[in-house]
Amino acid sequence: MEDPDADTEWNDILREHGILPKKKGPTEDEIFEAMEEVIAARNENRLDAKSLDELDELEDEEDDRVLLEYRKKRMAELKAEAERAKYGQYVQISKPDFIREVTDASKEDWVIVHLFKDAIPECKLMNALLNTLAARYKSTKFLKIVGDDCIPGYPDRNLPTLLIYGRGDLQQQVVGIQKFGGMGTTIEVLEEFLGSVGAIEISKRRDPKNDHEENSSTRKSIYSKNSATAALSDDDDDYSDY
Repeated sequence: MEDPDADTEWNDILREHGILPKKKGPTEDEIFEAMEEVIAARNENRLDAKSLDELDELEDEEDDRVLLEYRKKRMAELKAEAERAKYGQYVQISKPDFIREVTDASKEDWVIVHLFKDAIPECKLMNALLNTLAARYKSTKFLKIVGDDCIPGYPDRNLPTLLIYGRGDLQQQVVGIQKFGGMGTTIEVLEEFLGSVGAIEISKRRDPKNDHEENSSTRKSIYSKNSATAALSDDDDDYSDY
């Protein structure tokens, strides 16, 4: 019996009269495969006609093209990274700046605000850690404001307090430093916490040895300025209604 899918004159007549179904066209995969075969054959014929010198020159041109494409891609990545690196500094603000610098700014970027007071050792430690993180994560805005300047009557026992803003609103609040380890708080712990809430993007892990040396240097500097290194008292654990 003749193959009904065969491309013959008789089968064409039968298809015209509806006796045989119309022949199915090629699928997208078949068309794509055929195009690849044509392109490969064309390239092979083009290369067959080349001398060794011409092939070397063509290879150099191909290498240049690949390098150019890579360079364009890398430049685009660096440009995007530069656009995200909007900040990089740890800045002190006052109450009149709060809505503009914090609430409004957090509609586009994450904003971390430290309520502090200079005389409190835990605030000194937090300031040092946030200053380092501000330089490291330049797409996040790091700010500090005196506690009772931000919130009149805010008790010193609640300092340091971290306010983490994102999407135009307060997303997280941490009262005190005990959550991070008291006066033993390391930059790794604070970094992991901020990363867990989405306030910073921890894309590359740093060398733990460098972080340890960095933390040791930071704590040494703080302790040399203030001898009060005791952990927070029990009163510091009593969160206020603020």
